[in-house]
Amino acid sequence: MRAEAIVRLPRPAARILMVDRDDRVLLFRFTPTDRPPLWCTPGGKVDDGESYEDAARRELWEETGLTLDCGAQVARRQVQFVTFEGDHVDADERYFRIDLDACEIAAGALTELERQVLDSWRWFTRAELADWPEQIFPADLNQLLEDTK
Repeated sequence: MRAEAIVRLPRPAARILMVDRDDRVLLFRFTPTDRPPLWCTPGGKVDDGESYEDAARRELWEETGLTLDCGAQVARRQVQFVTFEGDHVDADERYFRIDLDACEIAAGALTELERQVLDSWRWFTRAELADWPEQIFPADLNQLLEDTK
């Protein structure tokens, strides 16, 4: 019997590198039912008709409650993964970096799925990123932070 080819959907996404005055980066912990817990930067899918920049601002507000200019794109990645909804995607991720002194995090408007799988958030030092026991996305986040300074 022949295995069927996996069809990957295109998924444009805006991701935000939020770095505080202590050079720590903000990550969210997700606990989906189909895989081990994982951490990733704020951000998400670009809606139809939305620019990457607009999506970055929207996602920032939805996930952190902050209304800030995310600035210009600082990095781009093409990655393949399975979303929490179970879709196989070919993601075109654009990264934006925000350097700030400090802030309170309080979600502005999470989706129902995000309320189900978003477990917590925290600021990570570079040393913690290098030796964290759970998976962090992107895997080379320390290098990405260095490259976008």
